[in-house]
Amino acid sequence: MSDKLLPLSHCLIGNRPVDAPVAYHAGRYYSSGQFADAVKSWAGKLQAQPFLNYALYTEDAYPFAVLLFALLHAGKQIWMPGNNRPGTAEQLEKDCQLLGDWHIGEPFDYCLDVADSPTQSLSPLNPFDSQLVIFTSGSTGQAKPITKCLHQFQLEIDTLEKNWGEQLGDAAALATVSHQHIYGLLFRVLWPLSAGRCFHSQTYINPEALVSAVQQGPVYWIASPAHLKRLDQASPWDGIAGLKAVFSSGGALPGNAAERILNESGQAVIEVYGSSETGGIAWRRQDEAWTLFYGMALSHIDGNWLLHSPYLQAEQGFQLDDQITLHDDGRFMLHGRSDRIVKVEEKRLSLAELEQRLMAEPWIEDAHALVINKSRDVVAAVVVLSQQGLEQLAIHGRNRLIRQLRRTLEQWFEPVVLPRKWLFVNTMPLTTQGKIEHHLLKILLDFDGRKLPQTLNFNMTHEGVRLELKVPEDLLYFPDHFASYPILPGVVQLAWVEHFGKLFFVIDKPFSQMEVVKFTQVIQPGDQLTLTLDWNPTTGKLYFNFSSERGAHSSGRMVYEGKGR
Repeated sequence: MSDKLLPLSHCLIGNRPVDAPVAYHAGRYYSSGQFADAVKSWAGKLQAQPFLNYALYTEDAYPFAVLLFALLHAGKQIWMPGNNRPGTAEQLEKDCQLLGDWHIGEPFDYCLDVADSPTQSLSPLNPFDSQLVIFTSGSTGQAKPITKCLHQFQLEIDTLEKNWGEQLGDAAALATVSHQHIYGLLFRVLWPLSAGRCFHSQTYINPEALVSAVQQGPVYWIASPAHLKRLDQASPWDGIAGLKAVFSSGGALPGNAAERILNESGQAVIEVYGSSETGGIAWRRQDEAWTLFYGMALSHIDGNWLLHSPYLQAEQGFQLDDQITLHDDGRFMLHGRSDRIVKVEEKRLSLAELEQRLMAEPWIEDAHALVINKSRDVVAAVVVLSQQGLEQLAIHGRNRLIRQLRRTLEQWFEPVVLPRKWLFVNTMPLTTQGKIEHHLLKILLDFDGRKLPQTLNFNMTHEGVRLELKVPEDLLYFPDHFASYPILPGVVQLAWVEHFGKLFFVIDKPFSQMEVVKFTQVIQPGDQLTLTLDWNPTTGKLYFNFSSERGAHSSGRMVYEGKGR
């Protein structure tokens, strides 16, 4: 262990000056002595309570640290959920007491300012007591509890300090990630406490707020790819350039984002790869390959990658869910997860759990969730409605039905991971191998709204496909086509027919000609259309019909490879 580090088991009874700043919270600094007094006060209260298990959730990091160490010193078992949604609270209350910010609109009294210093003393903690239970999304859809002890965190802190302690010096920790997840817990709370660095209690929403919050002295930034890849020309590059370091975890940072940050600020982002189960595994800086932390090793057995880590008890190795290519020099490449756990805005989400929650509703017969990767990743939901759901859709409309489904999901998930894109289908599209056709779904959901309509739902039958489409109001084609009375040009309608035709049918022949094309009614911005398509591979003809509540708009057939009637 570094000479500068104080073991987490002794961080409240060590030899640090009582006036040394521990955290900056609610506009003021809290010292080491104030931190110890608050922990002693809470530990006494908690010891007097008969309960063993406590679910701890706070919005700010300093109150979290106080309650965390009070629970540890009181000998309690601490459950750390990733959110404080009502559904999460309802499940946890079956097994434990809720402590912290659980009731929206009802501020929790943290009792951070103790009038009289408690007389009781604190004994060293047993670092091998398994008192921390972290919940993370499991691939089966159920939240998975992971038990940790302080010794595991201390080993990881030792590694981090050896790698970057000298670079950080006395810098304060500022973060745009939550301490309720293992990355934030370790980097913004436990590591600073062990190393004697101050940490900011508030979670900063964006880099502008973080840079403007710097009070005095050096600081470093604990970020995630979700925050870093949104940096642009208007970002506070001068402030970012002055940081001691920028850390990122929770997913791989795109290479172009890392390059932009380096070019604009001179900061080479330090990326850390790991998971709640494993802790940190490897790191990289401006490189595609990852370097294992000291003491780590990888082995490949029976098609599975196993991690051998001093942080874990698994003697045979811990099986990773990632796809890996190992280089001769010991570094490796990552190629994504083999399960269905994703990161959205650094929040870990089980797509399987999201689907299960949706299918628990009587309106939904089947559901599939996926992520659309953009500058800000979004979750999409593809839903097959039950007969009851179809009736609700007919009575209340699409937007109201989606709002009701989102309200249901809000009981279990944080807003940032709720589906923002929805597609209603009569059956899940499948490949010839019987797997869900992701390519088709992603194209329909990730459309260019300047050139293509939004797909609201589609019905597939043996005869063809019927799509419900909404015409965007800001299409590129409207301004130049009768500015005072914008209409959709016929040639664009035909382009849409071919676009969707080739998505749903195997049309591998060159276009030849049009037949019996009729344009009977104009299409305008905001119109909701039904496009019916029928492909006859024998004749090479694609039949189409655009209609709406107002009646027919256009119809005809497109002929491929010049086959006649």
